[in-house]
Amino acid sequence: MSAMTADSGSAGEGSVRAGRRTVQIHRPRKVLFPAADSGAGRGTDRGPDLTKADLVEHYRSVARYMLPELKGRPLMLERYPDGLGGPRFMQKNIPGNYPDWARQAEMPKKGGTVTHPVCDDVATLVFLADQATITFHRWLSQADRPDFPDRLVFDLDPAEDDFEPVRAAALLLRELLDELSLPATAMTTGSKGLHVTVRLDRRTAFDDVRAFAMDVARVLAARDPDRLTTEQRTDARAGRLYLDVQRNAYAQTAVAPFSVRPKEGAPVATPISWDQLRDPAVTARRWTVTNVLEQARTRPWSDIPARGRSLGPARRRLDALR
Repeated sequence: MSAMTADSGSAGEGSVRAGRRTVQIHRPRKVLFPAADSGAGRGTDRGPDLTKADLVEHYRSVARYMLPELKGRPLMLERYPDGLGGPRFMQKNIPGNYPDWARQAEMPKKGGTVTHPVCDDVATLVFLADQATITFHRWLSQADRPDFPDRLVFDLDPAEDDFEPVRAAALLLRELLDELSLPATAMTTGSKGLHVTVRLDRRTAFDDVRAFAMDVARVLAARDPDRLTTEQRTDARAGRLYLDVQRNAYAQTAVAPFSVRPKEGAPVATPISWDQLRDPAVTARRWTVTNVLEQARTRPWSDIPARGRSLGPARRRLDALR
């Protein structure tokens, strides 16, 4: 799977050509995902051990599709230096030995600042994969205008590991967003659920975006109260799918498209088309590092306008529905 070349200085290292740079890879044969056994989760492919070299090659191969979704955004890194069996690190600040050619962004927080990595090119993506970054979590705003998001995310979180309620909820949500003239994209999370995302014009502040998203979720839940809920407390959901809009806030993150998830079989958060969502074979873990590139090449979001929408007209339409 890997296009890594051996490094003459150490049998335990290698290097990868990434754009105009050559990035050193440390311990490329380190197993990050042990081979799935007979208890493999539904929707994952069984296969051999996956190493750091395999992880690096995944990110290098999907870079042309993933980088537009990362560019300019502060990131939080989910790292497993010793593989899935070792400790997890959720890292907001830049990792040690961060190269001077890789972009970073110092973002305000209460009582100070945090210097986040920003991934604008394939070399940075490969470098962060070498840091055993399994999953990339991105801000919904960009570093140059952090208080004004260009993404609004609905996280459809099922009560059980069952994708059918997710599929049904997503299609209902799309119908509602169509009524509001808001084009939306769908992405499997690589875990249990689905993200439905609306591209915004960066003119509405986070508080107003989240309030709008919550009102959309409430209207949707009212249309199917037996299956959908906006209740944050798990014990109050009564087995219903949770329409989660809490990610729509300053410094909150959502899993980035084409990110690997730290689960058996290395499933990938994967963009899909709305037609694909209707396919019963599509589940939250349908794609893994072994087969996602073919899906990426179909460019399932190509029919969605790149230009973000204003929420003003959508708010007026929503208020009329309520």
